Amino acid sequence: MLRVLLVNDTDKSIAGLEQALREAGYEVLPHVAAATGLLKAVHERQPDVVIVDVESPSRDTLEQLAMLHRHAPRPVVMFSADGDESLIRDAVGAGVAAYVVDGLAPARLAPILRVAMARFQQEVQVRQRLEELELRLGERALIDRAKGLLMEQRGMSEAEAYAALRQQAMNHGLKLIDVARRIVARSEPTG
Repeated sequence: MLRVLLVNDTDKSIAGLEQALREAGYEVLPHVAAATGLLKAVHERQPDVVIVDVESPSRDTLEQLAMLHRHAPRPVVMFSADGDESLIRDAVGAGVAAYVVDGLAPARLAPILRVAMARFQQEVQVRQRLEELELRLGERALIDRAKGLLMEQRGMSEAEAYAALRQQAMNHGLKLIDVARRIVARSEPTG
């Protein structure tokens, strides 16, 4: 059962939304009256998804959502009366997975949440892949730097420097990147 945290940043009642969520089989957590308490509420209540109901997302609401996206990422669905294109772009940039304009029909709720969760999972996978690629790129640059140092210090060709790095890694039971780190660290002046 998915745990849903509601943020009601409007004067209207969210009882209908709560009822629709319960009928769809979701656990509805005590709601938050304004986005300013969102990050704390997420840490305390650990929801699986956050639904924000606003007339029009304010800068404060978008900033809170961006903080949530950085520090405790969750799928976020925003229901808003404002269909302004720049606001929608800003909301998506702040981590909103689904932005729904002009109200909510209870029959649409479950599919909207499924889409938001799927989009969020896809974004998580893309972010993880990007982090992996950045790590590999950084490691590749460090290995290239170590090769360059060996080429310069020992007059080796690039192939010989790479073979020397690999041989040292095998001899000491280390990864190639660890050998490269050691070579680069030894070449840096100590203060």
